[in-house]
Amino acid sequence: MQINKNNKIFVAGHKGMVGTAVVKYLKKKNYTNIITIDKKKLNLLNQKQTEKYLKNVKPDCVIIAAARVGGIIANNKYKANFIYENLMIQTNLIHSSYLAGVKKLIFLGSSCIYPKFSKQPINEDQLLSGKLEETNDAYAIAKIAGIKMCEAYNKQYNLNYLCLMPTNLYGPNDNYNLLTSHFYPALIKKIHDAKINNKKYLSIWGNGKSKRELMYVDDLADACEFFLRKKTKHTLINIGSGIEKTIEGFAKFLMKKFQIKLKIKKDFSKPNGTPRKILNSKIAKNYGWKSKIDLGTGLNLTYKDFLEKNKT
Repeated sequence: MQINKNNKIFVAGHKGMVGTAVVKYLKKKNYTNIITIDKKKLNLLNQKQTEKYLKNVKPDCVIIAAARVGGIIANNKYKANFIYENLMIQTNLIHSSYLAGVKKLIFLGSSCIYPKFSKQPINEDQLLSGKLEETNDAYAIAKIAGIKMCEAYNKQYNLNYLCLMPTNLYGPNDNYNLLTSHFYPALIKKIHDAKINNKKYLSIWGNGKSKRELMYVDDLADACEFFLRKKTKHTLINIGSGIEKTIEGFAKFLMKKFQIKLKIKKDFSKPNGTPRKILNSKIAKNYGWKSKIDLGTGLNLTYKDFLEKNKT
């Protein structure tokens, strides 16, 4: 279907970091019919509620940004919650979208769907080619199920449901809780706190040598809007920035930006996670999309939001 600025677009999970960015970006691009609903009014874990809502609203497009997410510790400690909640949310939304006649859907996942020791950079065809990272396999399996569900619905019902798999994301409205956050917001908070409290050390998990690719969340929002307007022959498309450093490298980058020198202490009792994770985003680029926001610009916008939300 051809998308126009008046189409009804339902964004599920509009209060999270990704959902907030998507809604803001669509409004910036003058989309006039963006639909959201608070989770207190619609429980996406409930199949009947979700089906009834989408049949009543009848959106033209659905963007699934709703998910249970967290860092290594949360993923490893609450595996049951991660697999159950993500399976239920995405299954209810994908199936109910089909029943409501939604022709265009974007399902957002994560680069953790790929095997722990994937050949780098990671191509889409490496999905299910090896063993997953043990600490977040429950979350990854749920996301893989979502991809396969979209593939099956596309094939059987002639739909254009698309799965965009972003690399590690950061940006405004991120989670800075050190027990549940991802590595980058955790580093931002630790280094900020160290500067405020005149600390001399920064503790990082594992050996600090694991490599990660980072992308500012607005780039993903841009990708969502871009691919809403595209008819694609692919169901699974990587969305990456190409910006890669070790965990220790990102820590040093942040210390330089925050103008503080800290001695790095490595906590070997904590896991390293996947050794390296950088996406091959060639398919996205072949369609005409690429990341635009550099690490410095993204950090400035993120830190401004962090300070606003952490005023003392």
